[in-house]
Amino acid sequence: MSTVWPPSPSGAGVIRRKVPVSRFVALRTDDVRFPTSTSLDGSDAMNPDPDYSAAYVELHTDADDGLVGHGFVFTIGRGTDVQVAAIESLRDHLVGREVEALLADLGGLWRELVHDSQLRWLGPEKGIMHMAVGAVVNACWDLRAKRHGRPLWQELAALSPEEVVDLVDFRYLTDALTREQALDILERAKPGRAAREARLLRDGYPAYTTTPGWLGYDDEKLERLCREAVADGFEQVKLKVGADLAEDVRRLGIAREACGPDVRIAVDANQRWDVDEAIAWVRELAPYDVAWIEEPTNPDDVLGHARIAEGVAPVPVATGEHLANRVLAKQFLQAGALQVLQIDASRVAGVNENIALLLLAARFGVRVCPHAGGVGLCEMVQHLSMFDFLAVSGTMDGRMIEYVDHLHEHFVTPVDVRGGRYHPPTVPGSGAEMLPASIEKYRYRSDE
Repeated sequence: MSTVWPPSPSGAGVIRRKVPVSRFVALRTDDVRFPTSTSLDGSDAMNPDPDYSAAYVELHTDADDGLVGHGFVFTIGRGTDVQVAAIESLRDHLVGREVEALLADLGGLWRELVHDSQLRWLGPEKGIMHMAVGAVVNACWDLRAKRHGRPLWQELAALSPEEVVDLVDFRYLTDALTREQALDILERAKPGRAAREARLLRDGYPAYTTTPGWLGYDDEKLERLCREAVADGFEQVKLKVGADLAEDVRRLGIAREACGPDVRIAVDANQRWDVDEAIAWVRELAPYDVAWIEEPTNPDDVLGHARIAEGVAPVPVATGEHLANRVLAKQFLQAGALQVLQIDASRVAGVNENIALLLLAARFGVRVCPHAGGVGLCEMVQHLSMFDFLAVSGTMDGRMIEYVDHLHEHFVTPVDVRGGRYHPPTVPGSGAEMLPASIEKYRYRSDE
């Protein structure tokens, strides 16, 4: 770490102070895989045996504070090594650069990484390379929040409307959302922010749970976990569906009996159906008072989702965990193809792009209920919903964050979910930091 003398105004007697300058000295990665397939945690109609995993990244500096930026991409086993390689390809964009300048312009960093003229060819703005950018951007936000001594949700909420919109790339969005419209959304959310933060700290943010609903669970476990979810204060549970209609109807009957009439039950097909099949299937499930149908078909099929939304109304369509970028989100909203937008902390290119999605949802009046069914996603995405409540939408009405009771013990700051609500983290950072012992224990070794 070095120091620089900032320019001083002219005039005698002016005292100048040293400003420390630190640099990024390392980008380190790990392939971390948890054997969740042995218990069928995470099982659904398209992914019957997932091993929840993370392509993990650490950003190290030469600063005396010892702080490290942490981020990851959620994966489900094979191919995590490919995702790690994509993250490592971004090393030269950071190592050797000044930390303070880069963290002060994370909107500029986002544009630099996403629009790299050669890496962009691998997308553009989708898939493994785009998610790698997200891991690095998220690690930078983790480091910035730690340096300022704030949890990420407070770090974001402390930004002015102008600073927030500077984070967003409005290229390709202006037919639906302009910079001026985004500023207006943020300005209208400013009144009452202090009261909302006090409410958030007092009451937490609503959650729903997918813990009972994995497709590989037997009837006894489904019923028991539904009853436990209700006892724990959750007002919505989610079941995986899509493999067999008769089985789905039967399992929904078990869940409805266990949950009672007042708890909402959402269903998730994980992209299993064709369009007409989805409409027919959901109509068969609708008598069980379905809260929403999630990912009914291919995640890129905007027009197919629009047809499904029309065909299954009033059952809402929810999707977003596999939306590749802000452009697809824009099209879904323009087409009325979703009624619940499910942002994901590690699918798009990090915090910046998720802020764009929150602003698009506010522009179209669509509620946001994030996806968090994966290792570390609960820890990270809670910050985005809390920022949305404070600075963008200003409401929790109809909104909730997914919760799964898996793998939180591997994180330095695990989520605090009590009474069916996320209680805001107060530890500085984004929540992405994993315990070193867990990384070591579950690090994938190809020779084993």
